[in-house]
Order: sequence, then structure tokens, then C-alpha cells
Amino acid sequence: MLEFKERTIKVIIDDSKCPDCKTKACLRGCSLYDRGILRLQAGKPTILMSPSEVARTGTECLACEYECWFRGLSAIKIEVPMPELDEFKRSLSSTKG
Repeated sequence: MLEFKERTIKVIIDDSKCPDCKTKACLRGCSLYDRGILRLQAGKPTILMSPSEVARTGTECLACEYECWFRGLSAIKIEVPMPELDEFKRSLSSTKG
């Protein structure tokens, strides 16, 4: 499992699926829409930068997740914390009661 953080998102890659992936679409998406922070090593995507470099240079484009879902094996999940959403949901439920 590969996990890394950009500024406000967390990228989680189930790299056990990656050796069977024929497209490596996440790498192409990362090179086209981000700054190419994902690299291929031993058949799996990896990060060759320090965590602070990834946080500073990543563009949070979400392309790796989309490309992996659309053209790969759905091995990537991106978490986008939204504390405001939880508060909004609570406010909606309190107005219904």
C-alpha cells in the first residue's frame, strides 16, 4: 500500500493490483495533469520525492485516480477531507426534526 499526502488530499494506492495493470494509466495522468510525481518502480507506481516535496509540488488534480478507475484496475482512492460537509449535514438534519 502506497499512501502520500498533497496539500489537502491523501492518495492511497493499493499497489498489489499494479503488477497486473497493463496500462499504468495513473502514471500518464500524473505526467499530463500533475507534475509527474508518480514514477514506475518494480512494476508499481512510487514516489521518489520527500513527503514535503510532494506536498509542495503536487497539484491535487485527481488525474491518477480517474485514469486508474477509467483505464486501469481501480487501485487508487483519493480522500478529500471536508469538515464543512459534516457540519452542513448536521445542520440539515436538525432543521428536518
